Amino acid sequence: MNQAHCIGCGRCFKVCPRDVFELVDREDLDLDEDEDWDDDDDGFSDDTSMVMSLKDMLDCIGCQACSRVCPKNCLSHEPAPVAA
Repeated sequence: MNQAHCIGCGRCFKVCPRDVFELVDREDLDLDEDEDWDDDDDGFSDDTSMVMSLKDMLDCIGCQACSRVCPKNCLSHEPAPVAA
């Protein structure tokens, strides 16, 4: 999940059948503030204070509904690293 590009619109949260997401304060995350990206005039500001976060990645069933509705393409369904 690319939280640096997240606009906090909640579309992924609304379509997720497994309640995988939660809304968190952007200031609580360790994001690269120098990352520059183009706001494509979608009505949202790139300094939105709330962003989506994965609550529990293991609850995800891989349906990809979230990635289909995300206007900023913040989500990918790459295999998660295995903890040693």
